[in-house]
Amino acid sequence: MAKWYPGRRLSWVRLGIVVLVAAGLVAGGVYAVGRAQDVQIAAERTPWFDAYVDVTATPSFPFESPGDDGQRNVVLSFIVADSGDPCEPSWGTHYSLEEAGNALDLDRRIARLRTLGGTAMVSFGGQANHDVAFGCTDEDQLAEAYRTVVERYELASIDMDIEGEFLSSEEGIARQARAIRSVQDARKGGLDVWLTLPVAPDGLTFEGLQAIRSYLRAGVDLAGVNVMTMNYDSRSERDFYPSVVSSLEATQSQLRALYQEIEQPIGEATAWSRVSATPMIGQNDTRKDVFTLENAQELSRFAEEHGMARMSMWSLNRDQQCSANWPDPKQVSDSCSGVTQEKGEFSKILREHRTGAIAQVAEPMDPVGPLEPQQDDPETSPYPIWNEATAYPAETKVVWLRNVYEAKWWTEGDRPDQAGENGSQPWRLLGPVLPGEKPVERPKLPAGAFPEWSQAAEYRRGARVLFDGAGFEAKWWTRGDSPDASLVKPQDSPWRPLTDAEIAEVIGSSNEAATGADGSGAGAPDGAQGEAGDAGS
Repeated sequence: MAKWYPGRRLSWVRLGIVVLVAAGLVAGGVYAVGRAQDVQIAAERTPWFDAYVDVTATPSFPFESPGDDGQRNVVLSFIVADSGDPCEPSWGTHYSLEEAGNALDLDRRIARLRTLGGTAMVSFGGQANHDVAFGCTDEDQLAEAYRTVVERYELASIDMDIEGEFLSSEEGIARQARAIRSVQDARKGGLDVWLTLPVAPDGLTFEGLQAIRSYLRAGVDLAGVNVMTMNYDSRSERDFYPSVVSSLEATQSQLRALYQEIEQPIGEATAWSRVSATPMIGQNDTRKDVFTLENAQELSRFAEEHGMARMSMWSLNRDQQCSANWPDPKQVSDSCSGVTQEKGEFSKILREHRTGAIAQVAEPMDPVGPLEPQQDDPETSPYPIWNEATAYPAETKVVWLRNVYEAKWWTEGDRPDQAGENGSQPWRLLGPVLPGEKPVERPKLPAGAFPEWSQAAEYRRGARVLFDGAGFEAKWWTRGDSPDASLVKPQDSPWRPLTDAEIAEVIGSSNEAATGADGSGAGAPDGAQGEAGDAGS
């Protein structure tokens, strides 16, 4: 008999039910709290869309000038090991960081983008070349290489693109992860680290999972995993988008399992917020894989419904329709998508409803207002000051009102900050003159790089010559026409001056030939001599 309620017996069945109900309420409360925390963590970042830009591709993509409705979040790719020094970072093996600052005006273009409210991160690695960690075994030098890039470009976000041969190098990836951990720990404002990995319809590969494990074991705080939803080698075009969805769903499950392995479990929503997708827009490398505009709309909805914080695409360079002269739409181009589209249409679809931005060291600057008149000083200007009486061939760079401009075509008398006749704009604004800049020394052709121009010689299209130490290339067949006339009336002259980039390429090829780096013994790049014929001189 129950002592508190005389005359009533204690029912063990009733007591058991009460205990079970109480336990259920406690468990339900814990689950509810856990679910609420999961959703709260997942919602810490405002969703954003970014797009990769191939920095060294030709023609150069003007990411620094997105316009009123253009793409403002970009992933600049790719930083890889220098071909001559495995511990030295370079842009695609073509430019050192300093050379990219001069030849590509990369630093000022990033500054220009940020001035307009845009954001940028840098991607290391990629398919075509080797990441610095592939051959650099000195971990102090390796960490310094990554740190140099992060500090030079003032980054709060980086993208580690692990694919190709490097993906199979567990030792190299572990070395990379330790170096990135050291850079992340030293970065006072924090450093978002994204791993970009290949993915199959059933999820990340074994090598991809091992790469994530290496980073987690090294103690890197991962912002997320970005999977390359492309090149599935589908049986038909209809199978392609379902493969995108299944690969993302599998990746989310795998990511949760990996965090469970290190006893840091994450919830459903948190896991989705750490999964990103990068489709290859339009025609993929595999012929039956085509990411259409309709697929972009579907993926945009999927990402929003599942709470994916980041979305990306490869690439801004390709976000336009191929010209009628592109012979085979199924053949991949690095400058067009291979599908019918408006310029910038893929990025416009994928960024819809995504108002966030890539993490930055500081908040993006407010868009610039009207420029105040400023005094240009030749001593602190990287390029000559614009002069109204000077004619400027295409790709000539000048300084005007403390900004750097590049001529799109031959121009004379057109102020860089004003529209030309009929509203045309012959100048492209690259960005501001940066603090501490000095005049850039223009590259000079080595003696004997090309034959000296001869009035008696015939020159066919593509022929290159030296005239008063400067390099020129024939635009069409010519004989007896002096190359210097191209500086006065370039539209009428059969000659055009070589650009600084072309001169730098010739110098690089000459250096390779001198050291035997390419093993060919050839001293000039393809077509350097063009088709010149001696007419009896």
